[in-house]
Parts: sequence; C-alpha cells; structure tokens
Amino acid sequence: MTGIVYKSTGSWYQVKSKDGFFYKCRIKGKFRIKGIKSTNPIAVGDNVIFDLEKKGDEEIGVIKKILDRENFIVRKSVNLSKQTHIIAANVDLVFLLITIDNPPTFTTFIDRFLVSTRSYRIDTILVFNKIDAYEIEQRAEILYLKDIYEAIGYRCLEVSATKNKNVDKIKELMEGNTSMFVGHSGVGKTTLVNAVAPNLDLKTKEISDQHNQGKHTTTFAEMFDLDFNASIIDTPGIKGFGIVDIDKYELGDYFPEFFEMKQYCKFNNCLHLKEPKCAVKEALETEEISWSRYKSYLQILEGEEESEHYRTDIWNEEED
Repeated sequence: MTGIVYKSTGSWYQVKSKDGFFYKCRIKGKFRIKGIKSTNPIAVGDNVIFDLEKKGDEEIGVIKKILDRENFIVRKSVNLSKQTHIIAANVDLVFLLITIDNPPTFTTFIDRFLVSTRSYRIDTILVFNKIDAYEIEQRAEILYLKDIYEAIGYRCLEVSATKNKNVDKIKELMEGNTSMFVGHSGVGKTTLVNAVAPNLDLKTKEISDQHNQGKHTTTFAEMFDLDFNASIIDTPGIKGFGIVDIDKYELGDYFPEFFEMKQYCKFNNCLHLKEPKCAVKEALETEEISWSRYKSYLQILEGEEESEHYRTDIWNEEED
C-alpha cells in the first residue's frame, strides 16, 4: 500500500492511504536514506510504501520504503551536530512568521531559513504577524525589513491573526498547496493556523507572561487537510536554525542579490571576503546590498552560531 505520512512521533507514524484511511505505522529495524544521518529518517509529508500486519485485533502498518522526495527542509538535530532533523518533506510553500518583539525574530534566523528553503527550491513567504500590536517605531522596522526582502524577490505580508487582517490572502496562497507555518515559539503561529482553519481548533495553553500569547504544546510535526483544497503542516517552534551541507562556494548562490552580482566579480569562485574587485563588496558600499544580509552570510560561511540570543540550536517543545 502507498500513503502519505501525516504525523511523526519518532517511534510511530500516522499514514493516510490513497483510499483515505489512516493507519498507525512503524518502521522495522534501521532505516537509512541515501547516506542521510537523520534523527528522523521518515518525515511528515513523505510518500511511503507500507504493509499491514495483524497484531491481535489491530492492524499495524510497517513502512518498507520511502518514495523519492521532491524536496525537504532539514536542520541540525538536537545535541548531535553530525546528524540532522528533517522538519518536513514534499512542501509546496512555507510561511515564515516574524515578530519584531514578543519574541524578536532576528535577521540571522530569517536569512538562515531562507538559504535552506532556497537550496531546496521551496517558495517562502515572510509573514509579519501581530501588526495590530506595534507602535510607530516597530512599524518602521517592519517597513525597513520589507524593503530589504521585497527588493530581493521575497513576498512579504503584514498579518494580524487576532484581528483577521490579511488572513484571506494567506488562504488564497495556500489553496492547492501543501504549506508549512514556521517560526519561533510565541510568534502567533497556532493562532494564525486557527484563523485560517477554525475547524482545526488547535488548543492553546494559558497566556504566557513572557510573550503575552497563548501557548500550544506541539512536540511533533503533523499535517492536516483543510476544507479549501489545501493541507497544512503544523510544526514545533524553532529557536535556532543550523544550516546543513551547503558548500562554501555555493552559499552565495542562495542569497539572490549575491548571485545576481557575482558575474561581475573578478574571480569566478569569489567568496566575497577579501578578494579584489568583488562586486558584492562594492554593492555593500553603495548600499545596493543590505549589511544585515552580508553579516548573515559571513556567520554561515564561518560556521558561527546564529546570535547570542538564539545560540542553542534546538526544537522548542512549547509552541505559541
């Protein structure tokens, strides 16, 4: 039988078969995929082949094979720097939720995530959430960030999940796609999911003193089918995002403004560091390229941590 993985707990998987039935499945023995050292070889969104086995009065599925993936989103795993964690597979569209504070989303996190999704050719939309809660200075910062990212080709949306502002635009973009909402814990992801699909009614815990936002306990990724021809993958909050397996000479290609400029660099393999006649460095001086983007590039290139505020590269088990 073939099906799609809708939920992964690390030990058990919920798989939806082509005939629309859900089966509780497991994997037998060690499962390796083309040399990927992953803490979770099977991810939500994977297309799999499985057999059914009788276990008492219950039928249990045994996953035998993962079919080829169109793409996947991967990051460094918890406390195991040599292994990776696959967040989801076969994703059409990602909504990256950003807040200016409560909690702050730093450009280093945004840029690392965009490098990863661009490397796997996954469209990403930047969603500036909680816009109803911001004062003039915070609104100015949103406009500044939008200028940076819209100039290099990323679509940006200003959204208020609580006030239902631009939620309809999110739904329009989701239609016909498998989408994923991601962001730090506290950015309002679960509230936005509930605004998009009220019938899911994902429960939130009490209001957080730190974030002034309800918390939803999401420990494992899960996919839901929606009533407007769309699917959504709900994920745990992310504190940090570790880049996996990108060659240093290819890294600049995943910064679209660098890629556009590199043809004018003196050297074909220019790393945009101290090389003479580097078009990227010249564009920095004329402010055609953002310094925040360049600093993110340097951090990734040199293997530095994301920022002092988000150094611990882990999944956060409490979601907004």
